[in-house]
Amino acid sequence: MVVLNRIYTRTGDDGTTALGNGERRPKYDLRVCAYGTVDETNAAIGVVRLHLADALEIDAMLGRIQNDLFDLGADLAVPQREGKAERLRVVSSQVDRLERDIDTLNERLSPLTSFVLPGGTPAAAHLHVARTICRRAERIMAELAGRPDEPVSEAAIRYMNRLSDFLFVASRAANGNGAGDVLWVPGQNR
Repeated sequence: MVVLNRIYTRTGDDGTTALGNGERRPKYDLRVCAYGTVDETNAAIGVVRLHLADALEIDAMLGRIQNDLFDLGADLAVPQREGKAERLRVVSSQVDRLERDIDTLNERLSPLTSFVLPGGTPAAAHLHVARTICRRAERIMAELAGRPDEPVSEAAIRYMNRLSDFLFVASRAANGNGAGDVLWVPGQNR
């Protein structure tokens, strides 16, 4: 359980922050950027949910995802080390659930005939913003994982990769199952 009695601690006034294991890192550290961008993804999803009064199924899916993103942030905030007690980690079953949700939404979509431009309904537009933030988080996590002594779980990276797919499919679902998609017309403005 998390107990937050005091919001400010002044410990970060020197430009550092504590990872979940107590290790202090600069606030610009790539691991801090990774879980910060995951948090940014979560906040963008919170904005999406303001526009889903008529899409309760998608809203429920996004509620589960927001909780998963806190798990993922906790995973990233405590680097996995050999011989250390295991902390909260993203697991394959969370990725599997995302895939099932993608399949559920995708079944109802009209086939794509072009790339989709961000837009349509407010929910769809905000889902595209969340998708692009999610992709940035994934890129940062992949860069972090490529560094020596900076472990990132495979399930965490897979989760973010799948989440961006989910957000794309959900944007189409929020656009009347694709009927309201804004399609790219190559060379339209030449």
